[in-house]
Amino acid sequence: MIRSILIGVLAVGVAGTSYWGYKEHQEKNAVLINAENTYQRAFHDLNFHMDALEEKIGSTLAMNSRGSLSPALAEVWRLTSEAQNDVGQLPLTLMPFNKTEEFLTNIGSFSYRVAVRDLDENPLSDEEYETLKNLHSHSTDIKNELRKVQAMVIDHNLRWMDVELALASESQPQDNTIIDGFKTVDKQVEGYSEVNWGPEVTQLNTKKENLDKNIKGKKLSEEEAKQQVIDFLDLDSKAKIDITRTGDESKYQAYSLSIENEDKKSSTNLDVTQKGAKPIWILMDREIGEQKLSLNEAAEQAKAFLKEHDITNMTISESSQYDRMGVFTFVYQQDDVAIYPDAVHIKVALDNGDITGYESLEYLTNHHERQLETPTLSRNEALEQVNPNVQVMDEGLGVIQNDLGEEVLCYEFMGTIENETYRIFINVDNGREERVEKMDGTEMNYETA
Repeated sequence: MIRSILIGVLAVGVAGTSYWGYKEHQEKNAVLINAENTYQRAFHDLNFHMDALEEKIGSTLAMNSRGSLSPALAEVWRLTSEAQNDVGQLPLTLMPFNKTEEFLTNIGSFSYRVAVRDLDENPLSDEEYETLKNLHSHSTDIKNELRKVQAMVIDHNLRWMDVELALASESQPQDNTIIDGFKTVDKQVEGYSEVNWGPEVTQLNTKKENLDKNIKGKKLSEEEAKQQVIDFLDLDSKAKIDITRTGDESKYQAYSLSIENEDKKSSTNLDVTQKGAKPIWILMDREIGEQKLSLNEAAEQAKAFLKEHDITNMTISESSQYDRMGVFTFVYQQDDVAIYPDAVHIKVALDNGDITGYESLEYLTNHHERQLETPTLSRNEALEQVNPNVQVMDEGLGVIQNDLGEEVLCYEFMGTIENETYRIFINVDNGREERVEKMDGTEMNYETA
């Protein structure tokens, strides 16, 4: 009798285990199928958008009027954004594909720069027309190479999940057909160095590499960088710190550090420059306790932190509260003018004032003394360009980067419409509305609302 019961229990257990395994297998397959479908859709969308991009660039070569050319170039800009979004959804992060992505970015910057200007007063130059011809030729090459990859994917029923596994495995040779096809595309794009993008686009690319040039001092060893971080964060000299050097593909040379603090039950991760060990970003991960500080008190903590580390002449341009965290943006101030490209972002825990987040890449990259021009327009002339429904509460001068990446001096008007607050920037030379920003306030905690 007991034996029969045991056999019955065992049978039920085996059946249950089998069913659980079957369900687990089914769920795993469903996840894999969903991922594969996402990759396939993104890849075929990429081909569609590259086809449309090549066709649209080709059509601009036959246009001459502003009424036709500006919308066409705006469409080129949109299609490059779509193509970049498609690339971002493919498992290519472990494979060098940066030349193609950079090429798409430059197409977008070039087309937008031309599309937004007054082509009646400043028509397409011979150099820009030559650039369009080159872009059409190169986009045709990229389109054709991607079509070859697409044909192989369809003909041989290739799976993108195999690409992801091949890229993730360091032990296997990466001879996957899709990987080889994308490497061919990127290698071909690398040869397109003769494209003349114009000074504005060249300037945008240069700014990405300015960090290493802006930082003064000698390169530090890993041990020297560790000591600098210990001093900066006021850590115990015996703190456990793991440090690695950023990869060759990084836009700047830096060390990445991970710190475990058992006393505070927290961990801290940060990147510092190799020259001088200047913190680029810091993130402390710990549980935030009951709020004891106001947003104003947290702002004072953030100001003290900047002052302690010799980042001076900074003023708060924006502050918000998210649950029990104060978030502040500081910008450099030169001669009572807010320099928005020189920005530092700080998070402060509202339980004890810890600096739990810090980001200074914009400041480190852009900071320098400017030659500030005298405004052509008066304050009242600039105010006439502001929406009359805005009730202006504050004003000043500020330097911002416009959509072309150029620094421009603007009149800055802070005002409200109904219960919303906006910051409006009006160009001091031509009265153009360069930017309108909606200001954030205190964020509701939806988990407890």
